[in-house]
Amino acid sequence: MVATPIGNLGDFSPRAVETLRAVGLILAEDTRQVRKLLAHFGIGTLTQALHEHNEGKAVPGLLARLRAGEDLALVSDAGTPLLSDPGFRLVRGCREEGIDVLAVPGPSAVVAAVAVSGLPPYPFTFAGFLPPRQGARERALEALARLPHTVVLFLSPHRLAVELASCAKVLGHIREGALSSELSKIHER
Repeated sequence: MVATPIGNLGDFSPRAVETLRAVGLILAEDTRQVRKLLAHFGIGTLTQALHEHNEGKAVPGLLARLRAGEDLALVSDAGTPLLSDPGFRLVRGCREEGIDVLAVPGPSAVVAAVAVSGLPPYPFTFAGFLPPRQGARERALEALARLPHTVVLFLSPHRLAVELASCAKVLGHIREGALSSELSKIHER
């Protein structure tokens, strides 16, 4: 599990570069996106797509490769793998088969958002992306509203206005909030 920069390439650790150079295969949700990162750091390792549409079929073959002694790396397009990205089935399969899963930690949009929010940093709950449909989204927010601590949500840039409206409707009168955008990038706000 190798964390990748959430915006600023300077945040990519030397250990992450070394790991991605050493493995036999890099698994990524969007190989086109990850190849840009690999090219920037001169990493020539082969890549393979692992996403919600192929993960179920791909995991048995990947587990076989791992059992045979091959080292694989799972990366996210940005940040820490599995946080709103595929890979859970693979990690779960590894754990069930006694295959070690190691972390190369690094940038995390979740942790960065909590750190700059001015809201109580612990405990906090990361709830990922909201459901796209209004009814389901508002039910999810109502459930989260009952939590007595900080909640971190990812909002879709394509649904930002309606998601913020739902947040204001369900949470606005009972919760303080912070909105972070473009974390670690030149236009961070």
